[in-house]
Amino acid sequence: MASAALPAAVEPKKKGSVKFAFAFAILASMTSILLGYDIGVMSGASLYIKKDLKITDVQLEILMGILNVYSLVGSFAAGRTSDWIGRRYTIVFAAVIFFVGAFLMGFAVNYGMLMFGRFVAGVGVGYALMIAPVYTAEVSPASARGFLTSFPEVFINFGILLGYVSNYAFARLPLNLGWRVMLGIGAAPAVVLALMVLRMPESPRWLVMKGRLGDAKVVLDKTSDTPEEAEERLADIKAAAGIPAELDGDVVTMPKKESGDEARVWKELILSPSPAMRRILLSGIGIHFFQQASGIDAVVLYSPRVFKSAGIVDDNKLLGTTCAVGVTKTVFILVATFLLDKIGRRPLLLSSVGGMIFSLVCLAAGLTVIGHYPDSKIPWAIGLAIASTMAYVAFFSIGLGPITWVYSSEVFPLQVRALGCALGVATNRVTSGVVTMTFISLSNAITIGGAFFLYGGMAVLAWVFFFTFLPETRGRTLEGMSKLFGATDEDELRKPEDATKDKKLEMAATTN
Repeated sequence: MASAALPAAVEPKKKGSVKFAFAFAILASMTSILLGYDIGVMSGASLYIKKDLKITDVQLEILMGILNVYSLVGSFAAGRTSDWIGRRYTIVFAAVIFFVGAFLMGFAVNYGMLMFGRFVAGVGVGYALMIAPVYTAEVSPASARGFLTSFPEVFINFGILLGYVSNYAFARLPLNLGWRVMLGIGAAPAVVLALMVLRMPESPRWLVMKGRLGDAKVVLDKTSDTPEEAEERLADIKAAAGIPAELDGDVVTMPKKESGDEARVWKELILSPSPAMRRILLSGIGIHFFQQASGIDAVVLYSPRVFKSAGIVDDNKLLGTTCAVGVTKTVFILVATFLLDKIGRRPLLLSSVGGMIFSLVCLAAGLTVIGHYPDSKIPWAIGLAIASTMAYVAFFSIGLGPITWVYSSEVFPLQVRALGCALGVATNRVTSGVVTMTFISLSNAITIGGAFFLYGGMAVLAWVFFFTFLPETRGRTLEGMSKLFGATDEDELRKPEDATKDKKLEMAATTN
């Protein structure tokens, strides 16, 4: 088999032509615009929804954060759907669901209908968040995987910026119309996305799992740096899928999936994992938890409230300053995409979280000073709060933001990748939901400055966790990741019963 032991440190190959992988990654990652647009547009639309529907602060924070809880349905369903109909059609399905949700929100006549629209949109977001990084990681060569799998975060940021711009553009419409247009227009990118994705090829790893070796070869030839790398990737994928190395041909008849296969995946990943698999699971879920627990969605979703606490009270100025946050996030995420494969995941991640800690402490200090003197404007404290907010989103976007999706999409072995990524996305969305649905209440209880001191403490814990648990993955093939987490060889993560399954597969397989 081609799953030979890797050296202790592997430098990524110099990029050849990755134009096809680049194009495919762009199209897949565009699904992340859906989540980004919702986050950005709700930050401004919430100001007008509260006035128009006359809802309380508690109702508002539930409305803001509930989409993250609803997205759990989509993230878990996406694992099964992507293994059933393929990664590509799952992306199309995500876009269609979000289109329906945006349409319902745009025509909502009351709070109940608006919540239902957010449920539907949330399912679509869950699908998109789970499948985009998985597809991109599976289609990317090792030399460019960090660059390409950071695209989902790029498009989340681009979507946030579009949402902010939508807020600013439609803020002057009548109260009962403006926020509905802001939300409803989100259906437009979903339609465009669904049509464009149909031109993408299927993931080569999914094709191999379905026995379509010839189709997988075609995709790998287009998305690898060299023909030799394409052959090596195919051999590694075949080994991970349990297909004997000597078995070749365009089509292989795979044995029917047994009723216990899904239970075996849960057993390998959750119920009785090997030490290496346990560390992989902890790393994949932990990075998603800390990405949200450090308060990014509180800053992005509630930035108008943060800036109002800092002394900016005019709605147009609030939305304009919020747009500056979106521009800052977008610029720095673009910088990050070019550094991931040059510097590596670990140095960027630790530097990013260190900067976030410093920014959160400064933001909390500035807001605390302003809160203690509500009747006087303190220019230095206002300036510190605004500058710290910009610095925080910049540090987040250059490291923790994109690396979360890159890292979690590349560390899980092929057979458990869909479930592992679904669990990571579920953790991400639950944590985000808790943060966004408690921020207003938390700020009222311990002050807004105290809330950001709390997020700063979580960022400190995140830095310690990342330093302790997360190895560098730059330049590794997806099939070679297990060695980084303590496996003695690449087959250690596979349970003894898989050997029996391999023998059955070899006997059942035929070639055309």
